[in-house]
Amino acid sequence: MAAVQGGQVDAVEEKDIKTEPSNDGGGNNNANDGRLLSTSPGSSSSTGSIKSAAGPPEDQQTLLAVLQFLRKNKLTESVEILRREAGLPEDSLELKGGDSSGSGSGAAAGSVELAGGDASSLLSRVTSSASTVAPAPTKAAGEDQPDVNVVLSAYSQQGDPPLYQVYYSGLKKFIESVLDCHRAELSQVFYPLFVHMYLELVYNNHESEAKAFFEKFSGDQECYYEDDLRILSSLSKREHMRGNETLLDFRTSKFVLRISRDSYQLLKRHLQERQNNQIWNIIQEHLYIDIFDGMPRSKSQIDAMSGSLAGEGKREANKAKVYYGLLKEPEIDMGSKSKKQDPNAPAQTRIPLPELKDSDKLDKIMYMKEATKRIRLGPEILPSICFYTFLNAYQGLTAVDFTDDSSLIAGGFADSTVRVWSVTPKKLRKVKSAADLNLIDKESDDVLERIMDEKTASELKILYGHSGPVYGISFSPDRNYLLSSSEDGTVRLWSLQTFTCLVGYKGHNYPVWDTQFSPHGYYFISGGHDRVARLWATDHYQPLRIFSGHLADVTCTRFHPNSNYVATGSSDRTIRVWDVLTGNCVRIFTGHKGPIHSLAFSPNGKFLASGATDSRVLLWDIGHGLMIGELKGHTDTVYSLRFSRDGEILASGSMDNTVRLWNATKAFDDLETDDFTAATGHVHLHDNSQELLLGAYTSKSTPVIHLHFTRRNLLLAAGGYNP
Repeated sequence: MAAVQGGQVDAVEEKDIKTEPSNDGGGNNNANDGRLLSTSPGSSSSTGSIKSAAGPPEDQQTLLAVLQFLRKNKLTESVEILRREAGLPEDSLELKGGDSSGSGSGAAAGSVELAGGDASSLLSRVTSSASTVAPAPTKAAGEDQPDVNVVLSAYSQQGDPPLYQVYYSGLKKFIESVLDCHRAELSQVFYPLFVHMYLELVYNNHESEAKAFFEKFSGDQECYYEDDLRILSSLSKREHMRGNETLLDFRTSKFVLRISRDSYQLLKRHLQERQNNQIWNIIQEHLYIDIFDGMPRSKSQIDAMSGSLAGEGKREANKAKVYYGLLKEPEIDMGSKSKKQDPNAPAQTRIPLPELKDSDKLDKIMYMKEATKRIRLGPEILPSICFYTFLNAYQGLTAVDFTDDSSLIAGGFADSTVRVWSVTPKKLRKVKSAADLNLIDKESDDVLERIMDEKTASELKILYGHSGPVYGISFSPDRNYLLSSSEDGTVRLWSLQTFTCLVGYKGHNYPVWDTQFSPHGYYFISGGHDRVARLWATDHYQPLRIFSGHLADVTCTRFHPNSNYVATGSSDRTIRVWDVLTGNCVRIFTGHKGPIHSLAFSPNGKFLASGATDSRVLLWDIGHGLMIGELKGHTDTVYSLRFSRDGEILASGSMDNTVRLWNATKAFDDLETDDFTAATGHVHLHDNSQELLLGAYTSKSTPVIHLHFTRRNLLLAAGGYNP
């Protein structure tokens, strides 16, 4: 017995036993307990030499003994795999008196001893018998692309089609009969099980059964899966499944459920008692159950975190250290005391940042002077709002941005142009031609004025170059450059000195939905339909980092104030935070019920706000990796979010033609995050949106697609008039 448990087996029988470590080390104490034994491709070739004089009955006895042993050690998935490959009936283990709770351990131990020989010869016989009984199925040449075929092939092991409804109904009846505290948690398995069982029926050409199954149970699913179910209902034939992105996503990424240990044990016991292998196999193969110790979560707590394409974020994914503090400001001689380094801030040299030029230092001094005149906002002192309405845009306005000093505004349009306006009396001028520049006295004090060509002065400049609608634009912090991203798959860098395109960055293969400059310049981020975000530097043609992990379009991107992290929002209804230095995903936030369209970091770097098509604004604590607030009030997609310069107020702009102001300070001060909350992911959201709402301001008929706080805390809003 000791030999079987010890490590000698692997050494002796390395050729015949393939061990697959569990996919997810951290919290998956569940179904991935198995997957240890499976026959290796080479084992069948050596069966002749391994077979001893023992006849088939003894081989079967040995096999049952090993199955008993695996079952005793709760390696249920291995038991199922081995039993299926050996072609044994489902009740074969029951005949031996084994039981998953370990009650048959004596019999199992006895059987192993009876089988005789050392552990390695015992297991070699098991391997040989399994490989002779169940040869690997061969795939018809050219039947399908290998990757898609691998992804879909898991659906080929199906049970009796008419029984699918019985299995699902039985589980539903059981979950509805358990105690209230467990019911909410166990109800989470309905949706992923429903999808996988439906797809299994479709894949195995049981169209009528699949249709009946869908019609009977699709109405039971949560309302926020409505769009996904609509897509699913269109997959009624096996051919439809190939090349369907949504389906492949669902198949390849395990659906994550967070369940308390008590609820999980309840479910496991029920399925094992009922011998409901069909459902148990799906849970083991396609679900990742993140088990926590403690009280089960309530329905409201679960609903707050549900809704994404692949379930909740794993708790393990949100445990990495995030340096959310701000970088120390560069020393500028203005007589002000230098601040201490923030303990939560990354090292100044963690990522290489551009050095400040003299013009940058002058701008910093101007910024500090402006900041002294800044109005301190609060519940009693709300900002004035200035709305820039784009007339005659005919719904063609697709993106807007303001410079940090609020002197320029740029719009991206569906006609593939970028237009830049001056919003101060100072007009836009180009630099003189090379011939004219040679005539200038370069030593004069006003040389920066002299190089500008007065003949080109105008309030508006139009930039031509893209060959599709422009979906994202961003000014550089020094106001010398402008980025634009387009449906044509490129990001372009424009000079605001010559109003010409300097570089076209090609990396995305599909539309690029958003782009944004780093707060320190030089770096920028882009995200698009190809489901990845890319980090670039202005002087590199190729991306520096590719952030891959979203299951659908990356719809919005934002840099953290310290430039060490970027946040991306996606149509898969998740938000991810990425480390610029390592390229790793350090946070996954779930809770939105629709594609995410806006993100904003608080000025102190501690919090993140997100807005989506579900009309809600969610607030996140980056350090703890938790949702800490929900702001309800908008009636349409939230397209823009911005914190005031001091972080006191959060402004949100929506397609419902309103700007709403929220008390950010109160939302964050009411926060209670103890260690238990952080460990289990229990979120207690106060339904206090009305208390936090400071004001709602409606435009006549203009959706709000961009918001910007000036350095003195005046709020600027922009959108295209929609007659």
